Formats: sequence, C-alpha cells, structure tokens
Amino acid sequence: MALPDSGISAEEIPFPEIIELNVGGQVYITRYSTLTSVPDSLLWEMFTQKSAKGLARDTKGRFFVDRDGFLFRYILDYMRDQQLVLPDHFPERGRLQREAEFFNLPELVKLLAPKISKQNSLGDEGCPSDTEDSSPGTDTSRNLGSLGAAAAACASLVPGAMDGKRSGFITIGYRGSYTLGRDSHTDAKFRRVARIMVCGKTSLAKEVFGETLNESRDPDRPPERYTSRYYLKFTFLEQAFDKLADAGFHMVACNSTGTCAFAHEQTDDKIWTSYTEYVFYPSSFYPVNSTWPLL
Repeated sequence: MALPDSGISAEEIPFPEIIELNVGGQVYITRYSTLTSVPDSLLWEMFTQKSAKGLARDTKGRFFVDRDGFLFRYILDYMRDQQLVLPDHFPERGRLQREAEFFNLPELVKLLAPKISKQNSLGDEGCPSDTEDSSPGTDTSRNLGSLGAAAAACASLVPGAMDGKRSGFITIGYRGSYTLGRDSHTDAKFRRVARIMVCGKTSLAKEVFGETLNESRDPDRPPERYTSRYYLKFTFLEQAFDKLADAGFHMVACNSTGTCAFAHEQTDDKIWTSYTEYVFYPSSFYPVNSTWPLL
C-alpha cells in the first residue's frame, strides 16, 4: 500500500502516527498525516523524503525545528485544513508570512500578503494594533492625546508603520536598595538590583529581549496576551535600556518610590529601598511634538 503523493510504501514509513515536535523550544504533538498534508512543503519533505535518523532531535528525542515556536501554531493550524484563522488585531502578520515562506507554503504566503488599495493604503488588514480589549489600561491609554496622534499617524502610513515595527508599551521595573552611612555619601553603597521585571505583550517582550528574557514564571503565555511575570537574566538597567534603544523604543514616562527600611544597630547605616518603573514605546510611533504625562 502506498501513501498518496509520497511514493513511499506503508511498510517503509520510519515515523509513528503521532509525532512530537520541538519548534524553537515549544513542544507540539500532531499526526503524521497533518505534517504531510501539503505536498512539496518543507514539513512534507522532512517526513516523507527523509528518514527519522536524518532529522535533528532534542535531548528528549523530539524532532527539532529551529524556528519561531509561538508562530508555528498558526503554521500547524493551516496544515490541518488549509485555512487561515488569526486573532483580531494580530500583530505578527509579517513575521508569520516569513515563516510561511520558510516552510514553503505558497498559498499561506498569499493569504498573509497585505492587500494594497489604489490609494496605497491597507485594504482589509487595517493598521496593526497591540492593544487588547481585556487589558485594564486600554481605555486610559487610548484617551491619551499622544497615542491618538500615533494611531492617526499609523493610519496614514507614517514611516516605520509598514516595515514590521509595531506599537505597544513595555514597562521595566526594579526594586533596588542602597546603604548610606553616618558620613553620608563618603560611605554610600549604591544601587543593588536583585531583578529587573518586564511587563507588556508577550511577543513584544520576546522580540526585544530574546534569549535574555526569563520566562520561567509564565512559560506558556500566548504571544498575543500580556504578562507582568517576566524578568531579565541580567541585573544592569543600562543593558536593558540598550536593548530597548536598539529595538527602536523611546522612554515616555517613569516613576519611583523610596523609603528608609531600617538602620543597622551597630553602625547606624541606613538601608534605603526603592521601586522604579520606566515606560517605553516604539520611536517610530512616538509623536515628536507631543507631551507625555509623568507618572
């Protein structure tokens, strides 16, 4: 008995019916028939033209694919029934199109291609948005005049709005402490940062901080949702600022609180603690003449 379109007999199939994949660190379990449902695609080629021994595996024996693990869920959904269904205001369309090109899915690439009208504006796609209806701060941020100007600029296709850059806030927070002795600044032991926390959209945080982002406290958060449980693997604020600047972000607000926790009984050294937050927004959407509120 031969499998359709493959030319390989059933007796020669080196793969089980249920296959485990590790795509960029995300684990997927699917059927062999799903992975081979689109002839001439990369996955079809991997699982029909190659043997199991010829494919890369992770330490647990899963077949490994070095691509975006979060976007692969949409690739797999498409391969199940050859239909494209995306969440509302999906911000990763350009990157998903690139993944579709990598997996050699030309029909999916066509579905993801932006539709341009005669006026050179987006047709059915609209302007990318990273806001989420269930976010507590959505109404507040939408009422800010500066964000309104940014949205208008996006609708007018300002430079940067169509080259893959997306809007969305990222907040960096940390609790720090320092010791101040009796001789004031002469004995000061300055900022000690135990952990730098990251709040914002999951996909945006991953894009900016990459491998330096620790996701252990919220490992299964979908890319379109928000989180306040990520933190960085380093403790240098300036390093976080450099990464945000390299990604095109601009600081728009900050706030800080501090208090004297206690004094050492023998040395009279005072231990001061503080909590500070910095709010960043992409520079391409930052209106130059707008005034942002200080928190």
